[in-house]
Amino acid sequence: MSVFLFVLINNILPIFVLIGLGFVLSKRFTFDIFTLSKLNFYLFMPAFIFVNLYTTELDWSMVKILIFCAVYLIVNDILARGIGKTRGYDVSMTNAVKNAITFSNTGNIGLSLIILVFSTGSNVVGGETPFLMTAQTTLIIALVFNNITTNTLGFFNAGRASMSMRGSLKKILSMPSIYAIPLAFVLKAMPFDVTTFFIWTALVYMKNSLVATALITLGIQLSKTKVQFGNSDVVLTVLMRLVAGPIIGAALIWAFGFTGVVAQTLLIISALPPAVNTALIAVELENQETFATQVVIMATIVSAVTLTFTIYWGQIFFACA
Repeated sequence: MSVFLFVLINNILPIFVLIGLGFVLSKRFTFDIFTLSKLNFYLFMPAFIFVNLYTTELDWSMVKILIFCAVYLIVNDILARGIGKTRGYDVSMTNAVKNAITFSNTGNIGLSLIILVFSTGSNVVGGETPFLMTAQTTLIIALVFNNITTNTLGFFNAGRASMSMRGSLKKILSMPSIYAIPLAFVLKAMPFDVTTFFIWTALVYMKNSLVATALITLGIQLSKTKVQFGNSDVVLTVLMRLVAGPIIGAALIWAFGFTGVVAQTLLIISALPPAVNTALIAVELENQETFATQVVIMATIVSAVTLTFTIYWGQIFFACA
């Protein structure tokens, strides 16, 4: 129980402080959620992806993690399609469920959580954090994959309900995040160091703004949305994300043979609530925005408990060597 409470207090509650601040501020002041979503999509997210990709040393051993992420996405996509068919959803609703189940919150909650988990408790050895770099690298691989797919497939899914194929693709190509990825790789291959240029400091400032802004934005959206805990569609989607998600993740982790830090990190990623961006995308494209927001909010609240259990059991089943 002491380990459980330690994880809850030190790894989970700090995240909810930021969400709570957004909620409280929104009750006192007026915020434009569309403006905040634009800041996230057009400034903070591209900068976050670019800076992390440019500064992270990647090698071919990480390809296995990418394959894991791809298989995990496919399994969840099939699961969402099955739910949509079974419950008789239309294209709009089915795609909203697909986005909620498929894309986890690696960029906001995931990043903060991984840093907290592997910087505290038994993961600190002699005052050092020997597992943090491996965990962060694993998270970055998953984050890059998740951001590529969220900002392409996620927009495509949401746009298909109200846009043509051409319109959906046009919307995807308008997102700066997809250009930040190849740009980072191209500049990594250049014979100069981008970090020595004045623009780098601005990029770091924007990158560091993402987590806090996105979580506060979620809190603001929470204050504007009536969460219907009795809505069976919302409850089912949340259960698929928070309960079925880590079960599928654990099965794939064993199938791929991951152990230790990498296994723990991937298990945490598979148990994260839906990405805040899925709600922002729904708002941006006006596709089941109320449902998408309710799923993100309810899942984020419930994940305070489910993530704590996941981290606890992950440390038991995939103990770091």
